[in-house]
Amino acid sequence: MNTIPCDVTAEPTYSANDYKSRIKPVWCPGCGDYSVLSALTKALSELQLPPEQVALVSGIGCSSRLPAYTSLYGFHSIHGRALPVATGLKAARPDLTVLVAGGDGDGFSIGGNHFLHACRRNIDMTYIVMDNAVYGMTKGQASPTTAPDWTGSKLTPEGTGIEAIHPLEIALSAGANFIARTFAGQPNHVAQMICEGIRAPGFSLIQVLSPCVTFRPEQRGYKEQVHQDWSTPVTDRKEAFLRLLDDDGFATGVLYRGNHRPFHPAPDDTLSIVDLEKRFAL
Repeated sequence: MNTIPCDVTAEPTYSANDYKSRIKPVWCPGCGDYSVLSALTKALSELQLPPEQVALVSGIGCSSRLPAYTSLYGFHSIHGRALPVATGLKAARPDLTVLVAGGDGDGFSIGGNHFLHACRRNIDMTYIVMDNAVYGMTKGQASPTTAPDWTGSKLTPEGTGIEAIHPLEIALSAGANFIARTFAGQPNHVAQMICEGIRAPGFSLIQVLSPCVTFRPEQRGYKEQVHQDWSTPVTDRKEAFLRLLDDDGFATGVLYRGNHRPFHPAPDDTLSIVDLEKRFAL
């Protein structure tokens, strides 16, 4: 993809570099997360969002280092808890563009419960999951999206024997308003999906197939396996489920674009700071 369909009419004020910090990434050479970082800053530049109006929350893991490599407001939370932190932030500061970054282990294992209910709440934020079907930072254990016959981990040398979860199916059934999949080897497409996810109201899930060349070197073959079948998003949940029945895990594009109204906590503007402090006093 060579263009990103975002409505930018004014002269660009922010370049992609304006969203990057001075800290150099320490991912393994060839890690797909480099492309995701580049795509994220490109998408923000296309949207021309002031850096001080964007917050990026992450959990724990290789991909969760992302906030340190940006010049946005960032919060590196604890394992699996990025979504509730981001939910609280968006509820308190609805004026901010809230992004969440994490991996398949962080988001779908210890964070699985939070993922489910974030989809249900449908608060306006964008969740970017860099899925490599492995725990990379803890040296290559099977994750919730790992195939049951993968024998690459010393902990499960004969495979897990447990079926992998399907995060897009979970998101669709739980109520996410925007669901997409992309591939880190196509950074322009990743930027397009992030851009569209930010612009979509409610909770957006973007699954990025992001190869871990250290512990899953066979994932280098993803570039021959991905195919953009979802060039036209559907708005009917039943049709989206039918799409997933034929999904091989490598179809990319926007799966579903819903019309569910985002959840907006009603602020109580009559309360002063003193009143709020009294509510939380022990």
